[in-house]
Amino acid sequence: MKDIRVMIVDDNEELRSQLAEYLKRLPDMTVVGEADNGMSAVKTVGELGADIMLLDMIMPVMDGFGVLARLQQMDPAKRPKIIAVTALGRDDFIRRAVEMGANYYMIKPVEMDVVAARIRDVAEQQASAAAPAPSMPFFSGNSLDDQLSNLFLALGIPAHIKGYQFLREAVKLTVANPAMIGAITKELYPAIAHKFATTPSKVERAIRHAIEVAWNRGRVDILNQRFGCEVAFPGEKPTNGEFIALIADKLSQAVNRNEAG
Repeated sequence: MKDIRVMIVDDNEELRSQLAEYLKRLPDMTVVGEADNGMSAVKTVGELGADIMLLDMIMPVMDGFGVLARLQQMDPAKRPKIIAVTALGRDDFIRRAVEMGANYYMIKPVEMDVVAARIRDVAEQQASAAAPAPSMPFFSGNSLDDQLSNLFLALGIPAHIKGYQFLREAVKLTVANPAMIGAITKELYPAIAHKFATTPSKVERAIRHAIEVAWNRGRVDILNQRFGCEVAFPGEKPTNGEFIALIADKLSQAVNRNEAG
């Protein structure tokens, strides 16, 4: 298998050097170029033949969003996959980056080994004939928390609303104990309410609101892209239990595949 060709674009010289030195030591990666601003990056990326670009979103001359816009004009066959590595943690920035083509989004500070793992994940996606659409962030192989964060943000569920946190917890509890979905009002909602010091009825309403947000924003196709089949339809908003069960079941399958591998 050929080395993964990585380009690092970040105006923080210290971080850029640390990433380059770490990745150069890995047997399956080659750092083909570095840039300290977006304009330099877009001028050289076509010549470097990078598979993956680690992209900061806040830079002089041209920021990361400008880079993403320019990359959309490139030949898709020559366009690198993008891992945004940035201090911008607001959900609207994350969602915008994903919509503009970022395949993964990491919040600084980052661990070097985690960055390397994400590079491999996205490179594997690139090599797969069944890879998701370019606007779809990559999920397979990542932690459950990572998968849930990326999926909900891609669906347009804002991280600041209560339903976002309640949904995350509901899916995680259901993955750990599938039987809980059969006792959603007697066990699942009360367990979430206890953790967040609220009431089961408020949990139910907040989750319902979060699902409504996703359906109203018209991003249902993201679920179908993610799972590779028609699991959701724009005009048929699922109940809380149906949505939680769907996500938990699909993520449980992914976890089992990863453990088996």
